Amino acid sequence: MTTYRATLDVDRPIGQYLAQLLADERARRGTRTGRRALTVWGHAVLVLRWLRDATRVKNLATDNHIGLATAYRYLHEGLTALADQAPELPDVLAQRLAAGDTHLILDGTLVRTTRVAGTVGKTRGRTAGSRVHRWYSGKHRAFGANIQFLATADGFPLWCSEQLPGTVNDLTAARTHGIIGPLCAAAAHGLTILADKAYHAAGIGIRTPFKGAPGNHPLHGRPLHIDQHSHNTLHNGLRARGERAAALLKTRWRALQRVTLSPSHIGTIIKAALVLTQLEHQDRY
Repeated sequence: MTTYRATLDVDRPIGQYLAQLLADERARRGTRTGRRALTVWGHAVLVLRWLRDATRVKNLATDNHIGLATAYRYLHEGLTALADQAPELPDVLAQRLAAGDTHLILDGTLVRTTRVAGTVGKTRGRTAGSRVHRWYSGKHRAFGANIQFLATADGFPLWCSEQLPGTVNDLTAARTHGIIGPLCAAAAHGLTILADKAYHAAGIGIRTPFKGAPGNHPLHGRPLHIDQHSHNTLHNGLRARGERAAALLKTRWRALQRVTLSPSHIGTIIKAALVLTQLEHQDRY
């Protein structure tokens, strides 16, 4: 067997922060010294390796000389400890209002998963009685979870929701999570929320592009006026920056590109990644 050393490109203070969270959790549970297979630092490194490099849990167990079940348990404990530090939506809105922001961006993303026993097939020609898997997104033609997130005007993630199955569309997800009311209340105080056409008619404070036909074809509905075209162009230019938030989370933390845990844990995973991302950029935001 060949052994080698590796370096994880995550700042050491981030690991120390997670290690302190784990130490506090062990103290809360009354865990006695020496009863755990890993120290809090080794535990933190295990979680960060999985999030940053999407390292297989089997390899994490082998590297740390622990059982596979123990590795999974340690991973879930670390993710939960981080996710518990994620900001709540009312706190985020109050903070951005105090900071003088003029608008925020609301959007949704699909976090894909490999832990679904199903296949992606063609949806055309389905019989009336056929069923679609609840974690399957027809829009993305992939299995995953719908996650709603809020971003700054330049596309930095501020808040994200729990997971919903991939069959749920963005507007239904926003209503299910109960985020429409707080966003409209913030808009009444001057914090406008920009969103795409999927959130049309979500609420007065959530601005979406005009719907209409680009041409004069009678089957396309009423064509847009030139002013509406101009509005959509400006709106889309501002709103598109919100795509950076999901891209930042998924590229920085590779585990989010294709989650290998149960999809029911995706909300916890993305909140953990959100906390780490905000820690890395706390000097700017």
